[in-house]
Amino acid sequence: MAYLELKNIYKTYGEGKDATEVLSNINLSIEEGEFVAIVGFTGSGKTTLVNLINGLLEPTSGEVLFKGEPVKGTSHERGVIFQNYSLLPWLSVEQNVLMAVREAFPKREKAVWKRKAAHYIDMVGLTPAINKLPKELSGGMRQRVAVARALSMKPDMIIMDEPLGALDALTRGNLQDQILNIWGKDKRTALLITNDVDEGIYMADRIIPLRPGPNATLGPEFKIDIERPRDKTELNDNPIYKTTRNAIIEYLMGIGEGRKSEQQSTYILPDLAPKSFVRL
Repeated sequence: MAYLELKNIYKTYGEGKDATEVLSNINLSIEEGEFVAIVGFTGSGKTTLVNLINGLLEPTSGEVLFKGEPVKGTSHERGVIFQNYSLLPWLSVEQNVLMAVREAFPKREKAVWKRKAAHYIDMVGLTPAINKLPKELSGGMRQRVAVARALSMKPDMIIMDEPLGALDALTRGNLQDQILNIWGKDKRTALLITNDVDEGIYMADRIIPLRPGPNATLGPEFKIDIERPRDKTELNDNPIYKTTRNAIIEYLMGIGEGRKSEQQSTYILPDLAPKSFVRL
């Protein structure tokens, strides 16, 4: 039995002549401990897909199953890391994380809550900033708070909705490594939504493109047969990396050009610019 399964998912916004089918015939299975990346165009429905998985939205038809049970509403079993941090600006780093800990473990004592919050804040290297407000933090530090908050709930699955897209290259690379190190300790199931092909190849076990909407659907999967832990400097010369990256880019560019010619619309491609990985 798959850990997460999406079965014949359709999602439509609006009604009657104003209805728009955003997602169409989405089928996906993720096994326990697997790290999967979904890469796609800006505006292709990636965030709608995430919100269906985390229970913020319900499908128009079809079913989302988590550990064999239908997803009905949000749950701390599925921790979400959003792109926009979603921190409460009037709370400190510690208080933002404590709020999540209390929600996940309501019967624990206050001292236990504080120990758990401190542990995950330290894990992302923010102990010196534990009493700072979000406005006193850089973008990368805010995102680390969001990572600590999601992990502090001990979720069975981590869902990441383009969490690093707004960061500079150095901060983004460091956070990629932090997330992978945390994931590698207990191999929690992970789903990464990204528009960066290289990020998907570096972090995931397989990449699945999301074809652009309306009627967006998943394309063929690309398995990443590169041994872990992966070294960014070595990826530059890795033949599997080169072959896989070229195949994904060729597929994405093909469907992008097809959609433009069909609908006379402009689609923003995922990040396809060649990268030269450096050790961070």
